Amino acid sequence: MGTPKNTVEKKKKKKNQTPESQFQFDLNLCSKNKDLHGAIALYQSAITNNTRLNQHHLNALLYLCSNSVADPSLRDLALQNGFLVFDRMSSMAIAPNEATITAVARLAAARGDGDYAFGLVKGMGKYNAVPRLRTYDPALYCFCEKLEAEKAYEVEEHMGSAGVGPEEPELAALLKVSAETKREDRVYLYLHKLRSSVRSVGESTAKIIRGWFCGEKASEVGEVNWDAGRIGDAVSRNGGGWHGRGWIGKGDWVVSETRIASSGRCGSCGERLFCVDIDDEETERFAQSVASLAMEREVKSNFREFQDWLEKHGDYEAIVDGANIGLYQQNFADGGFSVSQLDAVVRELYNRSGNKWPLVVLHNKRSRAILENASHRKLVNEWVDNGVLYTTPNGSNDDWYWLYATVKLKCLLVTNDEMRDHIFELLGSSFFLKWKERHQVRYTFVKGNLQLQMPPPYSSVIQESEKGTWHVPVAGDCTEDSEKTWLCITRPSVHIPLDAVLQNVETSQNGDDLSCDVKLLRSCTSGSVDSSNTSDGSLDLSETRDKRTIAVTGKRKERSSSTF
Repeated sequence: MGTPKNTVEKKKKKKNQTPESQFQFDLNLCSKNKDLHGAIALYQSAITNNTRLNQHHLNALLYLCSNSVADPSLRDLALQNGFLVFDRMSSMAIAPNEATITAVARLAAARGDGDYAFGLVKGMGKYNAVPRLRTYDPALYCFCEKLEAEKAYEVEEHMGSAGVGPEEPELAALLKVSAETKREDRVYLYLHKLRSSVRSVGESTAKIIRGWFCGEKASEVGEVNWDAGRIGDAVSRNGGGWHGRGWIGKGDWVVSETRIASSGRCGSCGERLFCVDIDDEETERFAQSVASLAMEREVKSNFREFQDWLEKHGDYEAIVDGANIGLYQQNFADGGFSVSQLDAVVRELYNRSGNKWPLVVLHNKRSRAILENASHRKLVNEWVDNGVLYTTPNGSNDDWYWLYATVKLKCLLVTNDEMRDHIFELLGSSFFLKWKERHQVRYTFVKGNLQLQMPPPYSSVIQESEKGTWHVPVAGDCTEDSEKTWLCITRPSVHIPLDAVLQNVETSQNGDDLSCDVKLLRSCTSGSVDSSNTSDGSLDLSETRDKRTIAVTGKRKERSSSTF
């Protein structure tokens, strides 16, 4: 009986293996099994036998050593041999890469030498290696654990110069070391960096935040005589949800766990959260980017003509993507461009905004086709007479026009376009999703009846109010925003008891008969409304009471967090 073919091939393959390939094969097995002792024995044997080792071999050993330091029984062995391997690499004139530096930095941090770890990162340029976030982590965490705050800040600064941004774990570590070393300005800074970086914080980060506000130092910091107007203006310029002007008030803080009602009102302090927008500077840069890209791809004179027209006719609160609505659900035999659907959206926006017309952006080819149908001419002429319709020229992409108008006018955009195609990829903006959440209105037609899905009444992100209150969403297993746990952080010295607010509201209702939708729409572009009341002028008690929280608040005139 003959020897099976596959067995012969395996023996032949094994017989033809070089010492280097055999070493690599055995080392991979050790790495897979997390066998540090076996890997070191292989390495020592390779040195004895003068096996030619390369960067990949040595990096695999360093990686295994750096991953073994967390095991107390392997820590000393991993440290000793890890640095021996790195020294061997240097003596062999093998240039380290990013993986090498990261592994050795982890070894250095494990023995408490953050300076060595950071020095490795700072010297990567001579090897033409580029650091990543993981490369900085060992030095950063080491400094934070040893409460060497200034050195930790230096690492973060170096990260910024290399174009590497910290994520929640890094920011949480910086926040913790700042709190433990009583650097209140840095605590404030890292709270805002968390606000701009994550939508919800993890439980461990929430614990750090709670620890700071419950500490003695937090009660001592803050401005007693703050300029409320200046703070309010800052909130408005920043797009709502934060002012960034520093701690407000003095005295102890009250930290409560709570939930946020569907309207955006906090169940503990009664304040209403914002649907956060991008700030004024970001908005202006966004508009300039859209215009610049549009003029690279459109006929410049056509787009400039639109810009000039918009400067003279810029009093719109909603922009409508006409083609998106007209072609919605029209993929059937007799389907086409639905003028009735577009008209339904126009009428609904007109009625909701207190008889103010939206702007419909439609390609010239579409508008001409509509006019060819005699039954539609009267409607189109009505739109033209009321300044509803802007037709983009032949050869243009109407996406640039409705996007630019929405950004420039800081208003709402009615479209189901997810804005994921190449046009929007060109913008490359980190704040594009935040902008979409605040400005995009989606729609549907159910049995011919229009339903608008407005922007959410509030954003599930860290928020800082004009009264200095902080609201921090905590990540959990729940998928519904209404079930999410929040930290509500207030100062009784700044806020008056909620009961006093309720009594004040009951005796001073403003009697405004405008619908809540209309007031909120106008607030999108024209400042503030009194959102401490519901649409009928009363405060909803069900939204402001929560048995699990301590409810303290102050009377305020809030800017609206939503539109319509």
